Amino acid sequence: MTELSTKGKVNNAQKLHVNKGLLLFLLLFFIASALILIPSINHNVSSSMSLINSEGGKVYQNSSQYTTIFDTLKYERSIHILAMLLVGFGFLMVFVRKHGYSSITATFLVVSIAIPMYVIIKSFGGESFSKPTISIDTLLYAEFAAASLLIAIGAPLGRLKMDQYVIMGLLFVPAYIFNEWLLLESGIFKGFLDTGGSIVIHAFGAYFGLGVIANTLSRFKNDEACENDSNSNQFCLLGSMILWLFWPSFTSAIVAPERVVLTAVNTIFALCGATLATYIFTKIIRGKIEIEDIANAALAGGVAIGSTCDMTTPGYAMLIGIAAGALSVIGYSIIAPKLEKFIKGTDTCGINNLHGMPGILGGIVAVFITGQPVTQLSGIIVTLLVAFVCGKITGVVINLLGKKAIPYSDSDEFFVEEGSIDTLSTSGSSQKLG
Repeated sequence: MTELSTKGKVNNAQKLHVNKGLLLFLLLFFIASALILIPSINHNVSSSMSLINSEGGKVYQNSSQYTTIFDTLKYERSIHILAMLLVGFGFLMVFVRKHGYSSITATFLVVSIAIPMYVIIKSFGGESFSKPTISIDTLLYAEFAAASLLIAIGAPLGRLKMDQYVIMGLLFVPAYIFNEWLLLESGIFKGFLDTGGSIVIHAFGAYFGLGVIANTLSRFKNDEACENDSNSNQFCLLGSMILWLFWPSFTSAIVAPERVVLTAVNTIFALCGATLATYIFTKIIRGKIEIEDIANAALAGGVAIGSTCDMTTPGYAMLIGIAAGALSVIGYSIIAPKLEKFIKGTDTCGINNLHGMPGILGGIVAVFITGQPVTQLSGIIVTLLVAFVCGKITGVVINLLGKKAIPYSDSDEFFVEEGSIDTLSTSGSSQKLG
């Protein structure tokens, strides 16, 4: 008995040593990442600073003045998007009872990884690849990458250690940038339409996340199901409403100035359509209103309108939203259990239902505007393949770091208040999403 106890202590000490080693490595990595952005090392940063300093001494007139005004307006939308990322996504994912600290912390971490990593990678490369480091447009594109990453972590949410979210983020960003370049910058898919990111942001994040969880069901088969309760669901609804509120800023962030208002109106009509369809279909299919549907499927219109947000009209936008809301509810209520068996993995947040299928719907609708079905459909298929394969590789890597000690709980990694997190049990309100 004493020998077993000693071995247990040794194993715990070894695990602690490995974790500290990983944390030290990550610290050095992030310090190195910051050093890469020093002007004397990074010519891109040096050029950006020189431009800012030279423009600062000029009297703005005509086009220069207008550029400054437009950049300031984009800055305001970038802050709206940050609110979506941190508050919207963060609270949307606290529906998991006893996992709130972990959900919020993971949100903080992956946003803090995605934005600088995107900028660092994009500050290098050839003329067709590099973006200015100090630019509002680059910041917005970096926030889009962070949004896609937040979508991806929704699939394994509650079943990863905090270190694994960090590693997942580091592996996700290069894959996201590659797919973004392939579809939008390489010229291979010239004419591909995806202004608000239905495919590049939403579908990519969703199927990357599904790749991460594929064939992982057996690792967690003896664990308790994901639980929620009234309080966690209400926080989730708060996150959903914040996302709904700021979604027009997300879709209009990079559109031409003269199309910002049209984009905002289309987005709001699509969200309205999805919300109304969610209410109708959740009652038809389930008999009563399922709060999971209201918190998630009501946002599906914002996902689906992304590809055509600046090209369609309010009536069509509302129809797209209605179709997306209906599809999302069907996903949560009918398709999700079948998908779980097919990929042998549990999609905790139901990202396929909110971001995957509505994203594909939005990309397909764009065919009617582009008139290039081969280009549009090829871009969608390539995105799904790149996302799933890269997600699967990422899943294999992060699984090497072991398994979360207590799934869907804060207690194994956080100091928690006495009695705030009880032992996992099958009693109380229990629901496994996706």
